[in-house]
Amino acid sequence: MEQNGLTTGMEWIIDARGCLAESLCCLPQVQSFCESVVRELTLQVIGSPHWHQFPAPGGVTGLYLLTESHLACHTFPELGLMTLNLYCCRPRREFSWQPSLKEMFGASDVVVARVVRGGLQDSALRIAGPVPVGMSSDSCDAYLSQQEAP
Repeated sequence: MEQNGLTTGMEWIIDARGCLAESLCCLPQVQSFCESVVRELTLQVIGSPHWHQFPAPGGVTGLYLLTESHLACHTFPELGLMTLNLYCCRPRREFSWQPSLKEMFGASDVVVARVVRGGLQDSALRIAGPVPVGMSSDSCDAYLSQQEAP
């Protein structure tokens, strides 16, 4: 993924709030969701995913090593929260995070932040949140400046 020869990838950071606690404790359900992300985005898994089920009433943690980078998932049933992180160094279409998490886990609020990676000017994090993926560095800087204004 390139943008003026600098961008090395895109990272999606997802918080799904208001999820049903019982679904966040259900390892097969969480695995099924992550498998659907891998399948729909045609990601290439290296080896086997690693999963850990915490003692009840705890949640689960999962990690997929990908040729594109990684997919990580953490659930917090006590908070009704699932967090996901997907980093891809190759272009990928958007995944339908909001409707999928609402359907599978009952999420009432899904926040998706997209972070453009690589070539960060002045070591500043460039968040592509609600603005289109692939925007220019100048557009991103202008967007961030507007967000920081009092």
